[in-house]
Amino acid sequence: MANIKYIAKLAGVSISTVSRVLNNHPYVSEEKRKKVEKIIEELNFQQNLNAVHLVKGKTLTVGVIIPYIDHPYFQSIVGGIMENAFKHNYSVLCCATNYDQAEELKYLHMLKRKQLDGLIICSHSNNRETIIPYTKYGPIIACERFEPLPCVYTDWYESFLASLDYLIKKGHRNIGYSTGREHSFSSEMRYAAFKAALSKVNQSIQESWIFTDCYTMNDGKRIIKDLQTSKEIPTAILANGDEVAAGMITQAKMMGLKVPAELSIMGVDNQPISEALDLTTLDLNIKEIGEQAFMQFYNGTNKNLKIPFKLVERNTVSTLG
Repeated sequence: MANIKYIAKLAGVSISTVSRVLNNHPYVSEEKRKKVEKIIEELNFQQNLNAVHLVKGKTLTVGVIIPYIDHPYFQSIVGGIMENAFKHNYSVLCCATNYDQAEELKYLHMLKRKQLDGLIICSHSNNRETIIPYTKYGPIIACERFEPLPCVYTDWYESFLASLDYLIKKGHRNIGYSTGREHSFSSEMRYAAFKAALSKVNQSIQESWIFTDCYTMNDGKRIIKDLQTSKEIPTAILANGDEVAAGMITQAKMMGLKVPAELSIMGVDNQPISEALDLTTLDLNIKEIGEQAFMQFYNGTNKNLKIPFKLVERNTVSTLG
């Protein structure tokens, strides 16, 4: 069976030269590199990656904890992570948990067992006291505000407040919104921003216009169905994602509710579907969050990086007189 020693003998070079070629080391002459690569190809030689990992002390794999693998928000973050990971010869293991604490712990244990070089957490279900101790086994980066971990994040309070201020400037006072898990950090920040925005215009909160556990188009459809049975509906709804907003628009059209004449709808994320639907939304630069999270891991930096957002104004929000 071919091994590095045998390849070195056939190529007439040292074992260390073959090792440098296999590991893409720069300090090898072009002549020797070509000779070694030719023999490797002829022998169809494959490195024993487990042995390489033992020597280097690295797996060249980073784990990414996400709740759902098919959600556009998390897909965009993972896309950013993967783009930079591949540039630096890293593999990415997507670890979908469905917000199950035991499932999340499996991947933290993989870090402990050195099966991963690090973890990037996009969203979590375990508390800080459970997660933080695992940092002694390898770097853990968060794609949300999660001190004391290094993190790359959107400021949920600022971004949601900016969206609400936009709706208020357009003349809306009766405003509803949707969110994900009711007691998550992001949902708590959304509620705080909602309360602050309405208090500035002396508007009371209508709790029945706050919709939780919203992630998909079907959830958006559910919101419109629920509103149709209400005595009074808001003039505007701020969705927690473009996919949820798309469900609202679809169901509103089916039920004869005119958008934006009778109901203004605003999304968040600026996914491709928002352009197709001419949806006013907030661009959170999600892909950049993933890109920067990987670089925090790769460079071993320990800082908090807030990613800016911007309003993308289209045609699903009306101006009230």
